[in-house]
Amino acid sequence: MRILSMLWSNLWGRPRTLLFPKRPVVTERFRGLVRFDPALCSGCAICKMRCTAKAIEFKTGKGEFTWSYEPGQCTFCGRCVEGCKEHALSQDSECPPIYLTPGELKTAYTVARKPPAAKPAAVTPPAGQTPNPAPGGTQ
Repeated sequence: MRILSMLWSNLWGRPRTLLFPKRPVVTERFRGLVRFDPALCSGCAICKMRCTAKAIEFKTGKGEFTWSYEPGQCTFCGRCVEGCKEHALSQDSECPPIYLTPGELKTAYTVARKPPAAKPAAVTPPAGQTPNPAPGGTQ
């Protein structure tokens, strides 16, 4: 009996889709397009590893890397944003734009690698003093 009532509502009910200019209401905590800030990115590629939809590509080169994002493949799950320790990724809070050809919204950035952080210099004792020997050592 349930199938007949479902069939009846599908055939004579109102449409469930919106016509083109209209958009669905965006709720709080909606996750949209991923945005990339190249100034904050360290080039760790964790975002690529966390992206299950393969929407993020990461290619390394000599002294630089290329980060690209294809919204047509993205599921907007937010795993890449959650995994970014440098906070170089964020997500929009509005619906993605409509596009008609594949790859139309794809973005790519080529970023120079940041030099590694300098190691702190070893502390040397002032002139005229000898360093204390290790405990239990011989003198």
